[in-house]
Amino acid sequence: MQKNAYSNCYNGSSRSDRKKYHRAGKHLHFWEQTPHEPLSRAVSIEDDISDKRILLEEAVKQYLKDGMSIAMGGFSNTRTPVAAIYEIIRQGARDLTLIFQSNSICSELFAGAMILNSNHLSVRRIELAWNDDKNSDTSPLLRHLINDDLVELKEYSNESMTARFKAGAMGVPFLPIQDHDNGDKESSIQGEITVCPFTGKTLNLVPACNPDLALIHVQAADMFGNSRLFGPHYICPEIARASVNTIISTEQVIPTSNIQNYPNLTVIPSPVVDAVVDQPFGATPGTCYGNYGIDMAEIKRFREICEEFLKKGNKEKLKLFYDQRIFNVADFDDLLERKPYPVLQNLCLQDGGQLVILD
Repeated sequence: MQKNAYSNCYNGSSRSDRKKYHRAGKHLHFWEQTPHEPLSRAVSIEDDISDKRILLEEAVKQYLKDGMSIAMGGFSNTRTPVAAIYEIIRQGARDLTLIFQSNSICSELFAGAMILNSNHLSVRRIELAWNDDKNSDTSPLLRHLINDDLVELKEYSNESMTARFKAGAMGVPFLPIQDHDNGDKESSIQGEITVCPFTGKTLNLVPACNPDLALIHVQAADMFGNSRLFGPHYICPEIARASVNTIISTEQVIPTSNIQNYPNLTVIPSPVVDAVVDQPFGATPGTCYGNYGIDMAEIKRFREICEEFLKKGNKEKLKLFYDQRIFNVADFDDLLERKPYPVLQNLCLQDGGQLVILD
């Protein structure tokens, strides 16, 4: 009999325990795309001490809207919110804008879903600095959609995207960055060129980014949303602060008393979090520092299916991939329970026992 996916890798709550938690008693608002309302909502800090634990399906159902902008945390294939992306694809939404600094598997998953059924899920625009990783080929499906003008692309430098989220988190309309004359400004720097009134040097002003929804995966959080990150933070704290609403998925929900033991480890505070989803392995097939390594076999399998579709035009294998992992499973927990236990155990062993503080 196949072992439970969580039995040896995690000592957290069981799947049945996680099913018990529902968010109640708070009316949730969706802010339309207006110049001031999302910004004012994103930078306002409310003293919200409600229990924010919720099922991923319910969190996505409450916050996902057609035409909204979604920011994804993590970097490349590291701590990316794969479970949340699967649920968005399962429920569907149209005319989305995806915003991130660097990604790989998540943006390609969106692209594949759009190719299969654009009436169910579609992306109209992507704002990014980088989309690839050193371990695998470029994103063939996303590149296909962009080249065919089916998805609009807005490229920024890594510095520019960082500044955009920082500006959004600070509540200012823009931030200046140093103007690097690298001969490729049009593709890497978007904004307005100006002269510093103090030094006379040329600066580039990049616009603030205030997404409608942020999806961020963390190693630990309490029921109020106080979240700990280990390994590189990237710009996840800024994304959470800049966004109108934030869904946190976490490897483990820990007691608030543990948060209080080491308050300096909280890098995303509860006031900027709207939902907490208890989701072990929520970044797989990507990696999560201190928990598991990258499932390169799964990533390569998906890339091979994508490339085969582009060569032959047959959607059968692509559809089968999505059916087996998204549409024909109840949720991400159901998918994990169908995985052979040794696969998940090996991913945990790949991590190398990197330190994650949970007490």
